[in-house]
Amino acid sequence: MTIETERLFLRPFTKCDLHDFHEYCAQPDVGIHAGWRAHGSLEESAELLNEWVNTKNRLAIVLKKEDKVIGHICVFKDASGHNDSRELGFVLNHSYWRQGFMKESVLALTDFLFRHWGIKYIWACCFEENIASSHLIESCGFTFMQTGSFYSDSLKKTFRTREYRIEYNKTK
Repeated sequence: MTIETERLFLRPFTKCDLHDFHEYCAQPDVGIHAGWRAHGSLEESAELLNEWVNTKNRLAIVLKKEDKVIGHICVFKDASGHNDSRELGFVLNHSYWRQGFMKESVLALTDFLFRHWGIKYIWACCFEENIASSHLIESCGFTFMQTGSFYSDSLKKTFRTREYRIEYNKTK
């Protein structure tokens, strides 16, 4: 699956993405907001990237004008197992924060999932202290549903979460 927006491509990862992938995965202020520790080496990033190459649920966010991977957005099955529901997860290289790239990615992917995958609900969650992600999720039309918790094996820490949902609107 490849999705094109005005400034971006959302597409499967390739092995050629390694240096861009490592660049943002090694940033200490990126992974911590998604529950994982910063990558300590290029080899660590390569190992994870090799697992992700050609998967359908993990998409590279590619800035068209630079042909550069600046983050990723993932589609996960709903934790409750519903076939009509998915959950999004996403991170962005901190050099590209607050420029609208993630909002552009989330809106394009939710539209694609609703129109082509027959999804009825999409969830997006963030840690309570991550105010920027809360604002982003709300600005994409998601509604706050509940609080929850997430245990990070990587960080050995439990985070309180804010859980949002958006429902497919056939009239759009």
